[in-house]
Amino acid sequence: MRQALLAPAALLLLTACMPEAKSPDPAADYADYCAACHGASGKGDGIAAAGLTQKPADLTLLSRSNGGSFPTTRVMAQIWGYAGAKGQGVMPDFAPLMEGEMVPYDGGDGIMTPTPVRLVALAEYLKTLQAK
Repeated sequence: MRQALLAPAALLLLTACMPEAKSPDPAADYADYCAACHGASGKGDGIAAAGLTQKPADLTLLSRSNGGSFPTTRVMAQIWGYAGAKGQGVMPDFAPLMEGEMVPYDGGDGIMTPTPVRLVALAEYLKTLQAK
């Protein structure tokens, strides 16, 4: 009987000691991994852009270039490294940064797909940068 009472108490104590799940910070991910090339505002004018052979995309025009609709699935594929052959494109491979918690997400194609939560958050952040 005594062990039955100690188990829930031990579980509560263990749970209290575990680190809290960290919410993704898409603005920080953007600043850390995108802004050097794409610029703080997403216009493709980051400090590293001048040294690249191909000018970084102006991320503020993604919706405008797609008939007014943000191309979420295409953008997430580009970030995650599914767009084109790895190591042969201009974008670095960010897939390792996207490891971790997965969430069901519809990127606009009507299909709920398990997607890294940081990738979803970053794509949603990019939507906020779109030119009006």
